[in-house]
Amino acid sequence: QLQLVESGGGLVQPGGSLRLSCAASGFTLDYSAIGWFRQAPGKEREGVSCINSGDGATVYADSVKGRFTISRDNAKNTVYLQMNSLKPEDTAVYYCAADRIQLFRLCTLFSDRYRSWGQGTQVTVSS
Repeated sequence: QLQLVESGGGLVQPGGSLRLSCAASGFTLDYSAIGWFRQAPGKEREGVSCINSGDGATVYADSVKGRFTISRDNAKNTVYLQMNSLKPEDTAVYYCAADRIQLFRLCTLFSDRYRSWGQGTQVTVSS
């Protein structure tokens, strides 16, 4: 059974850093494009970053480019989101999601593409 589990969220001060993890079970994560999304209360879900299956090319939302880095550790079957220089507006529940299994499939920040989702992890940026 396909499963994604996020971890690493928490409370951090503005300017601080967190690293989120997305651990996959039941499938080889590298065979799917993986996206990170976030949703704050009362706001629409937005794409943050994604990574292609196979070649590992990445995409970032303009709001996080230069501050966030997505990466994949195939040995651990885990995708990470390193978040630096965090701002209060980064506060949200962060989700990872997997696209269909297809090697070299291009990722997208459009959430409707993704079919498997984790439970989310809360990130709060506040003094």
